Parts: sequence; C-alpha cells; structure tokens
Amino acid sequence: MRWWRRAAVVGACAWGVRIVCAATAGEAAAPAPGHTQEFMLQSGGLKRSYRLHDPARPDPDRPAPLLLVFHGGGGTPQQIERESRFSELADREGFVVVYPAGYRRSWNDGRGADSVAAQRDGVDDVAFVATLIDQVATIRRIDGRRVYATGISNGAMFSHQLALRMPSRIAAIAPVAGGLPEPLRAQLDGRDPVSALIVNGTDDPLVPYGGGEVQVLGNARGRVIGAEEVARLWAAHDACSPTPTIEDSPGTAGADGCTTTRLSYRDCAQGADVVVYRLNGGGHTWPGGTQYLPRRLVGRVCRDLDGSALIWDFLQRHRKP
Repeated sequence: MRWWRRAAVVGACAWGVRIVCAATAGEAAAPAPGHTQEFMLQSGGLKRSYRLHDPARPDPDRPAPLLLVFHGGGGTPQQIERESRFSELADREGFVVVYPAGYRRSWNDGRGADSVAAQRDGVDDVAFVATLIDQVATIRRIDGRRVYATGISNGAMFSHQLALRMPSRIAAIAPVAGGLPEPLRAQLDGRDPVSALIVNGTDDPLVPYGGGEVQVLGNARGRVIGAEEVARLWAAHDACSPTPTIEDSPGTAGADGCTTTRLSYRDCAQGADVVVYRLNGGGHTWPGGTQYLPRRLVGRVCRDLDGSALIWDFLQRHRKP
C-alpha cells in the first residue's frame, strides 16, 4: 500500500512532535513553565494519558483558563500540539493547554461507527475527560468557569459530544472539520448554553460541509449534520436570535484558493455566541496549518486565517456563570 493511502486510512489528521517526559497521577506535579509533560491516569479500567503544557509566564495570583485540544482519528497529542501551535500561544496568553490521547488514536464521539475503535469498544471518553480535568486541577490552579474544548475531525466531533454531555463544565467549543454526529441531535435540548465556534471547509472530502456520510477512502464512518445546520441547532439551544449576520471576507481568493464567510448568531442566553467560519474552497485541514497529506486526499489548507489564534480569541471571551 502506498504511504499516502496508508496515512489516510490511519487518519487524516496526523502530525508529530517529541514527548518531553511522563508522570503518574500519584506523583503529578506541574511541568516547568513553558514546557510540556505527559501524565497518566486510570479511567474505565484503562490506562490513559495526556500532555499538559504550562504557560511560560503563569500568573500566580489568578487561576488559568484550561484548553482541551483533541487530535483527529489516527492522530496523537504530539501531532496536534505541533500542528496547532497552541503551546506557543499559551505561552503568550497565559492559559493551560492539555492534549489528551484517544483510545487507539480515536474518540467515542457519538457516531456509533464500528470502524472507529473507541466507538466499537464503547469507551467512555466523557468520563475520561472529566477525570482528566479533575487531575489537572490538582496539578495547576484552573479557572473552572473557563474550560474550553477544540479539536479536528474525530476530535472536533468529540468536542460537540463533550459540550452536550458536560455543559456545566465546558464554557465553549471550537470544532474544526468535524460535524455534529447525527445521533446527538436529540441532545440539543435548550438547557445550559455553550458557546460554539464552528470551522469547516466547503470542499472537505472526508466530512461533508453540508452533512451526510463521513467517508475515508470510500469507507463509511457514520453520519454528521452539516456545519450551518449545526450552527442553527446550537443557536436554538442557546436561545440566540434566529437569523445570523453574514460577512464575507473582502477580495477574491488568493493563492490558496480560499475565501471566508462568517455567520454569527447574536443575543444568546447567558452571553453565549454561535459563529460559523465557512472556508470556501477549504478542505479537511487546520486553517493556517500544513498540507499534511496531498490535496487530492484531504483538500486544500486555507491560509487567510490563523486557526489557533481565531479559536483562542473566541473561546477566551466566554465563561460559565
């Protein structure tokens, strides 16, 4: 099998960076400022791990926001740390960032796809994240009102799942290139608003912008709801105004072939916001990231936006009451 076909089967969201060190829950201590450390914990009878990055200049007098960043299917915490560059941003902005490791490089995001290991084996990833947050709070002083989640692809879909299952603990989410799994539709019941920034490319060949079957090399992997319908559902859940404000980026497509359209729902309950960034011409990629696989497999990278800076700017403005 050619390398690029194998890489696509393993997962379309994979990048790499070195592990710094590891610790168990019993000996957990905060990493040195500006460094990343790996920690272990037990959840659901499984040994799980995550990478924690402490900002270079933490404020000793204030609890820090916590950002959870979920890799895509087949990816790793090391890979999404390098691709997203959230650790660099955390050093400048003073938040703690955690990169959890999925079960066999996957997340149980609610699609019910047997081809995804965590879903086939019924792994309770929500419980894992709840335990993770509790452990991080023993390592670093965390602001419990400012816990956020983002991720790409399988990790993006899991961000939706996490917000719906843990709305009292997650203030805002920012899923990238991953729709809301169809089985989760009924969970949008209007209780406990959560802000959502949804970033999707219109030419994503794996997770369709308009919704439908997720496809990896012709293999079906469950159904998702399209980006703009997801935004309407979240807007209804958050009691926002029903009609979005639509703003197109100025000018024509640049060398990357992308333009951007922003759809924003306002006047939501408890100060929430729901925003869609429609990347016209964008693929199954991180905005401003790398072309990690050939364009014919994952589509193009849009470079009009720094995806991580955009995400943090949105997330940091929200907190639980």
